[in-house]
Amino acid sequence: MIESFGASDPGCVRSNNEDYFLVTPALGLYLVADGMGGAQAGEHASRLAAETVLDVLQKADRPLKPEALIQAFTEANKRVMQEAKADPGLEGMGTTLVAAVECGEELLIASVGDSRLYTFNGALTAVTEDQTWVHEVGRRLGLDEGTLKNHPMRHVLTMAIGVANPLRIHSYRVRPTKSMQILLSSDGLHGVASEEEIEQTLSSADSLQKKCARLIELARARGGPDNITAVLLKTA
Repeated sequence: MIESFGASDPGCVRSNNEDYFLVTPALGLYLVADGMGGAQAGEHASRLAAETVLDVLQKADRPLKPEALIQAFTEANKRVMQEAKADPGLEGMGTTLVAAVECGEELLIASVGDSRLYTFNGALTAVTEDQTWVHEVGRRLGLDEGTLKNHPMRHVLTMAIGVANPLRIHSYRVRPTKSMQILLSSDGLHGVASEEEIEQTLSSADSLQKKCARLIELARARGGPDNITAVLLKTA
């Protein structure tokens, strides 16, 4: 049994919200997407990618096979690219995507970009790896964290839904333990609030709804420079 809740906020700087999330307990699917692109393109990309994953998994054979989520991400990439090609107003749109789907006693996880999934059972642990210049290039060059934090390439993604074919998808499996919490977030949260603040919030006895609200408050208190999204799960 998994309890779940999600919330999103445009933040303190942007007037629109290009993040999109899904909490669908009936399907066991939980997802966060962070769109990019001019005008309304980012909003369109994140929603289209999320709804494509939902559509593909709803039609998939049961029980789900591990490759089902990968197939859903691949189809999402295809549809975003097709719509961007068909509509000049959507050219250049793309989105990050991180999703978890229940499969027996495991969670199947896939990610593209820098939206993340963490587990929390007394300590916060990042499961996903960012597909960013900082993670895939800067750290391998041996640059220290202080330099990376202020590097002009620090926000550059090395992969996103809708911008490359073939798509590089990271996949993982997590076997939740009793009372484990799982956080899916856009970088408007984990790129702004500290891990210590996130841990402190998740350690409280508050409801998942209050925890999501508190996480958004933390990012907004730090200036809220980007859209902020948090999806929280808790196992029985």
